[in-house]
Amino acid sequence: MSAIIKIKPLDFVWETSDPFLFCAYHEDQYPKGNGKLGPDALLEGHNLGQDFNTKDGWRMYHGTRVPGFPAHPHKGFETVTIVQKGLVDHSDSLGAAGRFGNGDVQWMTAGKGVQHSEMFPLLNTEKENPFLLFQIWLNLPKDKKMVEPHFKMLWNEEIPQLHLKDSNENSIEITLIAGELHDTKAPTPAPDSWAANPANEVLICTIKMEPNAVYKFPKASSGINRSIYFFKGDEITSEDYTIPVHQEIILNANEEVELSNGNTEAHFLVLQGKPINEPIVKHGPFVMNSQIEIREAISEYQQTEFGGWPWPSHDHVHDKSEGRFALYPDGTKIIK
Repeated sequence: MSAIIKIKPLDFVWETSDPFLFCAYHEDQYPKGNGKLGPDALLEGHNLGQDFNTKDGWRMYHGTRVPGFPAHPHKGFETVTIVQKGLVDHSDSLGAAGRFGNGDVQWMTAGKGVQHSEMFPLLNTEKENPFLLFQIWLNLPKDKKMVEPHFKMLWNEEIPQLHLKDSNENSIEITLIAGELHDTKAPTPAPDSWAANPANEVLICTIKMEPNAVYKFPKASSGINRSIYFFKGDEITSEDYTIPVHQEIILNANEEVELSNGNTEAHFLVLQGKPINEPIVKHGPFVMNSQIEIREAISEYQQTEFGGWPWPSHDHVHDKSEGRFALYPDGTKIIK
């Protein structure tokens, strides 16, 4: 039986399978910073507040002074934010905050509702500020959609990296964010997550393959959804397919699959998990099980703003002197 079910091009927002909702991929070559955490560049041609124009190789997104996403609500799911390059300033309606990046991961359970902002501070004023981020939306089952919001950091230093060699001594590097692979376990996910139960076989990892490296991805259980997102490189071969970059490879997870890289270093994101198999009704940042619940979520947000906004501005950024840190709702501050 073939391991490969389908191969399809990646869109701006990557399609995913249950239990995931989608994956947003942001790569920007930000210029030097202006000392105020914004770009030291003219903003002409950037539609401030709604800038997804890549003409300069970077975007302001919904930011007007600093790139990023000012305060917005979430309800009924989780965000797993992987920052491979650059920094993110997080602030939320719980009073939690953080600055993380360059390999760190933030895991946030929105549960019954939270507001947060995600701004991308450009701290380097003497050199460019390259940026690469994945934000994965992981669904919550019905019995967890109204849990208390939760904020968790997976620091780069704590995330396992597997360094493997193929038969020709070519290197494969796997960064394990959730789940278990090759007898190595990722850090513990948020407590109410679908990923918190090992029986759901949730796996989130990135893979980097040297030119000409060969990697055999092990099988999971029957009924598990698995996709590999080939986001950087040239081409790979697998089974009888030659697969160019910027493709999603949808797999039978209960079959091994062998990936043979071409002559350029290749990078992949892997998303795997047991489907929740419940109705999904989405309205922007709200993900529930019915239209009635969506209407209730919108009404609640209009009335309560999920606790309001305790920060000076909706595009709040932290002081440029701050390093990587996490401030939790109970006042505990972790400095890295």
